[in-house]
Amino acid sequence: MKKILFAAICLLISFGTALAQQQQMTPEEKEKKMTEFIQQQVERLERSLELEDWQSFYADSILTHDYHALQEELDALQDSKVSNTDLYTQTSDKWADRIYDAMHKILNEDQWAKYLKQGAAREKKARDKRRARMEEANSKLK
Repeated sequence: MKKILFAAICLLISFGTALAQQQQMTPEEKEKKMTEFIQQQVERLERSLELEDWQSFYADSILTHDYHALQEELDALQDSKVSNTDLYTQTSDKWADRIYDAMHKILNEDQWAKYLKQGAAREKKARDKRRARMEEANSKLK
């Protein structure tokens, strides 16, 4: 199970790096790829966490909204010719935190424990660590 979540998290990270490849795709192809990615993630969650129908619906809604919003923000950064990778990381982390919080609301105690064990806790810790390092660096600049 840890391998499954680790793979999913790697997919989330690679999702950001795949943007460069997606520039060559048409908007319809981008949308199709994102829809397939979200569907795979929902199916993985259904299998690994034994989601009820209503939970699957909400997981799909959460991932659909948040991944599209992430994509829009990353596209805006890219269109603005932003080269600071920290901004891309902060944006990805922001949306990963929102997914984390939203999933916590729809999962029961046992499912949440499984979700955390599958790597969500480790990724949250990594995001918090990155955020702390960035805040420390910013405070040193002031």
